[in-house]
Amino acid sequence: MDKIQNYQELRGKLASLADDEYREFSMKGIPSERPFIGVRIPLVREVVKRVPDERITEFLMVEPVAIEEVLARGMLICRLPYEEIVVSRDELKSKSWFDSQIDYIDNWCTCDIFCSGVCRKIGRHREDFLELKVDGLLDAADEFAVRVGLVMLKGGYVNEDYLAVIFDRVERLVSRKEYYVRMAIAWLIAECFIKYPEVTLGYLKISGLPKWTFNKTISKICDSHRVDEETKEMLKKMRR
Repeated sequence: MDKIQNYQELRGKLASLADDEYREFSMKGIPSERPFIGVRIPLVREVVKRVPDERITEFLMVEPVAIEEVLARGMLICRLPYEEIVVSRDELKSKSWFDSQIDYIDNWCTCDIFCSGVCRKIGRHREDFLELKVDGLLDAADEFAVRVGLVMLKGGYVNEDYLAVIFDRVERLVSRKEYYVRMAIAWLIAECFIKYPEVTLGYLKISGLPKWTFNKTISKICDSHRVDEETKEMLKKMRR
């Protein structure tokens, strides 16, 4: 497989993989101000694999334009060691690569795919990453910065050690009205319920979640094949 040696080659390769039908489909489901090339995500991944390790930071210095470039940039960041992802890049305290990517995220797709990659990198740094990045994101004014924080919680923290943390952080967000924040909360709490039903049910019974978010959480739990029908019927009766 030939290596991609500069950013113009990457742009050219993405353009060569454009699918007009997929582009139209993507534009309907992913609300973004950025242009769409129309490249399927597995193909974006294949292109990114062709960038040599030693050129990743060079590629990250280029301003992405199309949504597929934002996706590719996030994938490249996730190839770096954890420390290079989260630590400021120089003595001038420029943004970490992780923080710089947040600036380019304006939709659920670039958010969720980036978070998925980062979650695979945090490993034993989970507590450090929570304090260093996640908590700050959850306090952000920007809708998608908050969503990044929530999706990171879903991907990296749904276990017995962090359930109380998750419920606490969600309660801090109950006044947020943005659609993609509320959807991420519902998605996160549904995942908690699927894995830890008793503890999460206890939280739902006392939660301050607004009606829309609470009911959406119930719906997402009921959509899961991992929850039995009896439990689903019980949850449906809890709808507000």
